[in-house]
Amino acid sequence: MADKTQASLLLSKQLKDLLRNPVDGFSAGLVNDKNMFEWRLTIVGPSGTCYDGGIFEAIMTFPADYPNSPPTVKFVSDMWHPNVYKDGKVCISILHDPGEDPNGYELSSERWMPIHTVESIALSIISLLSSPNDGSPANVDAAIEWRSKRGDFVKRVKRIVRKSQEG
Repeated sequence: MADKTQASLLLSKQLKDLLRNPVDGFSAGLVNDKNMFEWRLTIVGPSGTCYDGGIFEAIMTFPADYPNSPPTVKFVSDMWHPNVYKDGKVCISILHDPGEDPNGYELSSERWMPIHTVESIALSIISLLSSPNDGSPANVDAAIEWRSKRGDFVKRVKRIVRKSQEG
């Protein structure tokens, strides 16, 4: 229980910090005021990318032992990206459990560390939208299209961006 209380206090502090000092590119808040462990992120597509102008919603769910374990992040808006599973779940190194990668693809320094915050996670996701990692895809079809049919990839993403602006 102490872990959950500690996590709740830390998340409350991060929320207050973000509300006092907003960061360009995203906004964050609680899905429900009674649950500190589920946040809604609104990410603005980075300028100069095919996601430019998009307004993408995601849910960030924190474990009771945060910051010792990473949250999960899942887009609830449509998303087409090599590093986002088809169900919307974000696949990025800093959201992988701490320690050694059992598959040997990531250094432990690239994986989750308790120093990460909502802000650093959101900024990493924005960076991922700018520079997909097609060498280790979560969505193989998107990665193939990104590599081999870039024009088709961009057209598909532009449709998603337009849809995100509608509502």
